This record gives sequence, C-alpha cells and structure tokens, in this order.
Amino acid sequence: MKKSCKNFVLAATSAAILAGVAGSAQAANWLFLQGTERPGAAPRAKVWGFIQPEYQSTVDTKLKAGPWKGQKAVFNQSRPQLKTSSSFNVLRARIGVRGVAMPLDSNVNYFFLAEFGNNGITAGGGGAVKLTDASVTFNHMKGARIRIGQFKTPGSEEGLQAIHVFDYINFSNATNGLLLERFFNSDGSTQVGANKPNGSVSAFRDIGIQMFETFKVNNWEHSYAIMVGNGNGINRNDNNDNKELYAYWSSELVYGGKGPRRQGMKLFAWYQDGQRTLAAGPSQTVQNFDRMRSGLGFTYRKGKHRAAAEYINADGMIFTGTDGAALPGAVSNNGALTASWNMATKGKADGWYVHYGFAPTPKWEIDFRYDVYNRLTNSTLGERKFDTATLGLQYFFNKKTRVTINYEFRNADAPGYAGSSPVNQILDSLDDRVSFNVLAIF
Repeated sequence: MKKSCKNFVLAATSAAILAGVAGSAQAANWLFLQGTERPGAAPRAKVWGFIQPEYQSTVDTKLKAGPWKGQKAVFNQSRPQLKTSSSFNVLRARIGVRGVAMPLDSNVNYFFLAEFGNNGITAGGGGAVKLTDASVTFNHMKGARIRIGQFKTPGSEEGLQAIHVFDYINFSNATNGLLLERFFNSDGSTQVGANKPNGSVSAFRDIGIQMFETFKVNNWEHSYAIMVGNGNGINRNDNNDNKELYAYWSSELVYGGKGPRRQGMKLFAWYQDGQRTLAAGPSQTVQNFDRMRSGLGFTYRKGKHRAAAEYINADGMIFTGTDGAALPGAVSNNGALTASWNMATKGKADGWYVHYGFAPTPKWEIDFRYDVYNRLTNSTLGERKFDTATLGLQYFFNKKTRVTINYEFRNADAPGYAGSSPVNQILDSLDDRVSFNVLAIF
C-alpha cells in the first residue's frame, strides 16, 4: 500500500474497531486450552491434528537499487526456501496426542505435537519432522498449576493463540519481526557468508517451567502465568547460563460459549526478558546481549463481530533482514559482497496492529487488519517503517474446515533518507502479496 492510502486506511480501521466494540477477535483462555484438560471429561489419549496447504504469490519485482540491483528481493519470495515468488506449499501438517495420566493420577495431563509441514520449524531445523510441543501439567496445587517441557510461551495474542483459529495467513509485521525469533551464530556484521539460522525458529515457544492459574469472579475470568525458560527456542539446549523470564496477565469478560471461539472481551499484558549469545562486531567476539519484549492489547468477539488490537515494544536483538534486501548468500553485482542475515544486537523497535472481522453468516467472514512496524527506532539512518493493510475472506465448510484468502497491500520506507535515495528505491521494490490457504482439523 502506498503512502497516499495511509490516511484512508487509518480512518477506516479506527471506524471498524469502534463499530466492532459498539456492536461487539477471538476471546479465549489459551493458557488453559493448551495447558490443561477438562477434569473428568478428558480421555487418557486423544489423537488430533491439522493440515494447512497454501499458495502465496507476488509479481516478483526485482531490486531497484543497491549492490544487488536487478536481483531477486528477499521480501518478494515465498517462504520458507525463498527461491520463488509464487509457490504452493504444505505450510503446516501437525499431529499430536493429549490427555490425562489415567488411571494413575487425573491431576496430571500431557500435550505432545509434531510438525511435518514445510516451514521455519522444519526447513530451518534441518529435518522433515520436528517436535513443537511436549509438556506435562500438574494440577495438584490450588492457585498454581505447574507446566514443564516445551510449549508456547505466555505472550502476544498472535503467538499464543492456536494457529488453526488465526484469522489471517501471515502474521503482522511486528509479530513476525520481533516475536517469531530466528537464532544465529553471528550478527552478520562481517562477511561470514549467508549467516544462516542455526536451527528452527522459535514458533513462539521455549523449553522451561511455568506456573499459571485462572480465577473466576462473577462473569470475569482473570489469568496469570509466570515462566522461566532457556530463551533459546525449541529443539535445542540452552547456549548460555542466563534464563528467560516471562510474565502474563489477562482479564476477560465472558459472554458465553466455550473453547477457542468463546465469546468475550479480553484485556491482556505480557513481558519477556533474557539474553542472547552470538558473535558480534568487527572481531566477531562471542558476547551476551539483552533482549526484552513487552506488549498489551485486547480481543473482542460477540455475535457477528470480531475485533483486536495489540502494541508491541522491543529492546535488543532486532532481526533486520538481509543486506540490500537480497537473497541470503547472493553475491553482489561487482562480486565483492555476499548478502547475509543480520541482527541489530542493541536496536530498538515497536509496532502495533488492529483487526476487525464481520461474519454476516456462519459460513462467511470478512476480515481487515492494519499493522505498523517501526524497526530500529534508535537509529536515524537505520530506521525502517513497514505498514500493511490486509483484506481477508474466510469460508467455513464446517467447524473444522475452512478456506482463507488474503490480499496484502505492503509498503515500506526509510524516513532518514530522501524518497529518491537508493535505500528507498530498494524498499519500493516491496510487492503486494496474495495468499490462499486451506485448513482442515482432524
């Protein structure tokens, strides 16, 4: 989306949110839905899963300036291999089992899930199948349930919610850039090749221990979670002695229903703090760097209306893409440079999104999301601003099968440079994107 449309988009989004709240996103207790089983109703073992094939496409505009001018732009390629601008893919294919430790102890439940799809978990992790979740929850203490293992961390709604009820195909820019963490051995500041990820993306998960509980007061449901984890993502051991701290609170006014599509209004806030270890600077010295993330927002779902908004703040370890927006490993036109993934170890950033959805019938839903990501706000020349307006349409064949179509109007600019500068010409290479997605739960 170009700058001339921004004011219209902001006005339309604000109106949509106000309309949704006045009349009436998802309002669910993800801590309990993912970490516990219903007392007396859960089986010893329930097999479940879902598959999610997709198609994504851009017009594949080539880089308009810079050392890699005329080559493919990384932000116009299809995930996760980034080799083509138009591709069919089985994005997710997950199967798992969950239940209670019957007949030994009904206060103990477990959650296990494996990924067979082609995404940042498997492709980035160097294997066809990767573990996403493996946890055990102990429900013996009133006011403090304990969950241990590998599971979703308490945090942003886009990351914490179940992916099979996510209303869009791609995450908002701030969630993708700041919370879907990539792990590297280097910050990419020197010619170290493509500086490839050293394993799976975080998938909004960590390995650790969590204490959580929910308290009901009339129609309100208040939940908290405190977690200590490795801070090194999934399917790998910790790489330093510093542990990650997570804190979360939500208060939800419940209108009715149950499960992932329960109707209600939820207010939430979260905080995450830890350190990351990697080689950095001209000498590529291995160092520890602080990494903080925090956010707050709300979700609302009632009748035909859905709405949500969230603000995200970040300090340290900001993922900044590739050199010149070229494909990682691509050699510059003069043969002197190799494009590398980069990390601003002491950078700052923030972003936000607003969402409104309307379901005129049980079969159809129309969605609109506007999101903004301000990257490297502490650097005049390094700052980049991304904004995307996403139009979405969902058709529900039944409660477990749906198709989603998205069109993203994407725009980016470098406010510290003139509009005609090579940097802004590179960002002007960013294409709009169309996506098609089918999801089936079993």
